[in-house]
Amino acid sequence: MKEIINCAAYHDGRRIADVELNRIHEVLKKSNQFVWIGLHEPSEEILQRVQEEFNLHDLAIEDAHLAHQRPKIELYGDTVFIVMRTAQKNQQNHIEFGETHFFVGKNFIVSVRHGSQVAYTEVRSRCEAMPELLSKGQGFVLYAIMDFIVDRYLPVVNDLEKDLETIEDKIFKEKPNRETTEQIYQLKRELLEIKRAVSPLVDICNRLMRFDMKSISAETQPYFRDIYDHIIRINEIVENTRELLNTALEANFSLISISQNDTSKKFAGWAAIFAVPTMVAGFWGMNFRFMPEAEFQYGFYLVILGTVAACALLYYLFKRSDWL
Repeated sequence: MKEIINCAAYHDGRRIADVELNRIHEVLKKSNQFVWIGLHEPSEEILQRVQEEFNLHDLAIEDAHLAHQRPKIELYGDTVFIVMRTAQKNQQNHIEFGETHFFVGKNFIVSVRHGSQVAYTEVRSRCEAMPELLSKGQGFVLYAIMDFIVDRYLPVVNDLEKDLETIEDKIFKEKPNRETTEQIYQLKRELLEIKRAVSPLVDICNRLMRFDMKSISAETQPYFRDIYDHIIRINEIVENTRELLNTALEANFSLISISQNDTSKKFAGWAAIFAVPTMVAGFWGMNFRFMPEAEFQYGFYLVILGTVAACALLYYLFKRSDWL
């Protein structure tokens, strides 16, 4: 697996040369250039070399190597360290999360990608096609990659909304069952993971927009407002979906309870109907010598007819009251 996806130097928004990792310090001496490095699940050795070239903090390098970090932004001297989580749907239609770590200095940006199989080659090509914007430096590169990551949350969140609609159809158009409840809990878990990944980005964008950072030019800061707006929109969709999902769960439980009550009423109705012949048979099944009307010629048929009539009357009454 290739660990160094790309390593290039840029001047006035144009790519001027590919740079070897051990020669980056030569490029950094020139103030009118910046270096853009893309790494994918790098080894500890590669990260140590990157640390030496850019003089990065030990704690930030440790986080970038171990991954499994929550989204955050930290400042180590003049270097900004940012963690973002990526999201995409796999073939089983489940959400897979990854991480991307950024090191942004006054003349460099390093992206470290973990988990996600979606490379940022498309972002690099798009940036290189817009030299007037890429000339703003590494701050614009950071914006472009962050915007790419956040935009990929939208189809994931929209798919979750469609999953909710499917669940609602099952709840109100089909018989309530355990499978629907399991799907609701699975969807709630995925929404919670999305919430944990997206919510901290609001603070990250606020800091990138409002705080003075030497590694991000003032003319680049307004671009992060666009990301901020997208994050707010995604947050709203997630919150609305979670509220509707809670309502769907309550409705599912209510319908299950109603279904159980209907079943109980049916059992009670049939039990009452069968109680009539049971009671009649119990009376005339007693072993007494002298029973009333025991000598009547048509007594048996009248008892049978009366029992059937009583059962029919009870069935009619229960049916009319929706107990059967």
